[in-house]
Amino acid sequence: MSEAAVAALRAGRAVILPTDTVYGLCALPGHEYVLYELKGRDPSKPVALLAADVDALVAALPNLDRPVLERYLPGAYTLVFGDVGVRVPDLPPAAAEVVREVGVVAATSANASGGQDPRRVEDVPEQIRAACGAIVDVGELPGVPSTVIDLTTGEPRVLRQGAGPLPE
Repeated sequence: MSEAAVAALRAGRAVILPTDTVYGLCALPGHEYVLYELKGRDPSKPVALLAADVDALVAALPNLDRPVLERYLPGAYTLVFGDVGVRVPDLPPAAAEVVREVGVVAATSANASGGQDPRRVEDVPEQIRAACGAIVDVGELPGVPSTVIDLTTGEPRVLRQGAGPLPE
């Protein structure tokens, strides 16, 4: 496990972690502001909560509907319920250990707002890399972001087609 990444998260710093799709910029919930600052992202655009498994996600957000979560997760999906997006990606083992250790992280792609999704750590802008407390590098990732599905009304509505296949 990357003790440096866990320590940085617990200290309120951002870290770069690989997901099943692209490299993510992560912080502990309550420290999301650092993600917005580093990316130059509009704070009105929420970031997702990412967990290593559905149990951890439900522990953090007990009002979520477990059967609905289990229909899509783990996988290359971001599920939107009202004002919160959630992910349980098929994380590389090094990232899974970090996320499992801290429970959940607030996460967004590790790029400048509107920039290209990072497939490799080298694709993350230098100013973002330099400002992070730790980087977990597992090499090149697929590079296609998650499929975003809005489940706010109960009827799935695709907001962004990505790596996850469309639900049937």
